[in-house]
This record gives sequence, C-alpha cells and structure tokens, in this order.
Amino acid sequence: MDASIASLDFPVPEAPAPGSVTAIAPGVRWLRLALPFALDHVNIYLIADGEGEAVLDTGIADEPTRAVWETLLSGGLRPTRLILTHFHPDHIGLANWLVGRCGINVSMPLTEYLFAQHLTHNREALGSPTHHDFYTRNGLPETEAALLMGRGHHYLRMTTGLPPMFRRLRAGETLRLAERSLQVFTGGGHAPEQAMLWDRGGSLFFAADQVLAKISPNISVWPQEPDADPLGLYLESLAALRAAIPADVLVLPAHNLPFRGLHERLGQLADHHQARCDAVARACAEAPRTVYELIAFMFHRKLDAHQTGFAFGEAMAHVNYMVTRGDLVMVPGDVRRFRLA
Repeated sequence: MDASIASLDFPVPEAPAPGSVTAIAPGVRWLRLALPFALDHVNIYLIADGEGEAVLDTGIADEPTRAVWETLLSGGLRPTRLILTHFHPDHIGLANWLVGRCGINVSMPLTEYLFAQHLTHNREALGSPTHHDFYTRNGLPETEAALLMGRGHHYLRMTTGLPPMFRRLRAGETLRLAERSLQVFTGGGHAPEQAMLWDRGGSLFFAADQVLAKISPNISVWPQEPDADPLGLYLESLAALRAAIPADVLVLPAHNLPFRGLHERLGQLADHHQARCDAVARACAEAPRTVYELIAFMFHRKLDAHQTGFAFGEAMAHVNYMVTRGDLVMVPGDVRRFRLA
C-alpha cells in the first residue's frame, strides 16, 4: 500500500464478490460487477426509493452482467428508476435493456445522453479519416493509429443504447428519492458532464469516476475535439468539490473501495497531474517532442495497444492544458512537436 492509500480510511476493507450485494450505508446497497478489462470491476449502487431502489449505473452489456441483473430481479430487486452518471459503457451498457425489462425511466446529464447517442448513431464518430490524421500528426505510428481507429466500434458491442426519452440531471438541482435528497454535481475531464450525487443528510458522496481512491480516472483528448482541455476542466471540478463538500463524507466511487478522506484525495489527484505536467516540461525543455514521444516520459511501464490509446489521450490532455496556459508552444511541421515556452 503506497502512502497516498495509507492516508485514506476504508471502512469496508473488502469489496463484495462479483455479482454480490452488500449494505454500505443506511438505505444504500453496493453491487460489484465484473469487467473484462485490466480495471476488472465497476461499483453499482442501489439506493432506497419508496417501495424499491433507484439504480445508479448498470455495467457493460455482456451476458455475465445481464445474468447478474436477472438473478437480482428474480430475487426481489424492484428498480424504481435508473440514474446514469456518464456515457462510458461500464456505466450505461445495459441501460436500454434494464429500462425495457423493468419499465423504469432514465435520468442523466444532457451532454452525456447526447454524446452517447452521437457515438451510437453517427458512423463517423467512431472513426474517420480526420481521426486518423489527428493521431499520425501527433506522432502515433501508422500501425498503432490503425489499431485505435478500429477500437471505437467496441463501444457499440458493450452497450444496448439509450431509450428515446430521459430526464435531464442538472448541476445544482436536488434529486429526491423517497426521504433522501441528493444534490447533483457535474464535472468535466473524464467525461463531458459526469454526474455526482451528494447526500448531505447521510454524509455520502456518490463520486462516479471523478474521485477514485487508488487510481486517477483517465483524462484524455479524443479526435472529435482535438483542442479540448479536459485536464483543465478536471482540475476545476476537483477544486469545486473541495469547496462544496465536507471532508468527512463517505465517498462511494464507481471503482476501487469506498473511503473517507475526500479532501486529502482531491489534493493527491491534483498533485498527480502536476507531476505529469512537470515531466512533460522537462522532456520538452530537452528537445521538441510529439505527443506520442511524451508517453514514455509520463508512463514508466510497458503498455499494450489498448493502454497506449488511453496513454496517448492522457499525454494529449496534458499538452493541451500546458499550451492553453502558455507553458508549451507548438513547433510548425507536418508532425506536431511541442517545446517549452
């Protein structure tokens, strides 16, 4: 256990077995679902809501996940509504199926809903010649660019889509579940408008992927928005959470274990990204670098093709953040390189 983890308090030291449910707080149950990735799980929360429970996220659309839900439903689970935090498939994968199976409504942020629909229904959203150019102009070798171009279609295989109607979640509003009032927060960086929920009365913070105990969420630039500054948005979100939410809440994240020590973790996450910016600055002070070349200065382990795609997006996010703030400048050329300002 590293020093950052040791500084946090984990009231439940072990997660439930995949497919199992355990009580984590009064009126809140924790479901752990398996994922077929290096990050091998996602946390789902069932929140008391009248005669049943609101469901927070769904897992991906595969047969093992569907089987878990069928077992829970046959065992007495009564979903009252589905709340979706953001568009990633481990969070919305079974949304349309669960809505149809249970006859419930979906609530989620508008941008997340529209972006999921964009990926589902716009063929070019998952790979176009301009996307290929984005990768190669920033130094990615042709073979790896070709692999990334095909990766987007995995999204469609891990989701059942979204229903044609939904309820919009807005930052600052209060979502009422029976006797519980949840204040809605949204934050950018990991996703465009990821939803988080603060239960002031129960001192609970449903953090989705924005604040995780053991890892930093992926903060990436994607070819649809090549000049985006997701890292700037993410750091703004961390500062806003620190200002609004008490330090002693129980954080219920979408991955890893629930923990206490919110403000401590917010500081650690901000420091982590500053350290990566420092590494980029040192590298670009030595010589102009492509985004692809900067991966080696930010990630000190061997990466497979899947991990390289995320690492490239992260490197691009740090470069864009530093360009926006005047720390780096681009060197003109067919392949983009960046030097220290």
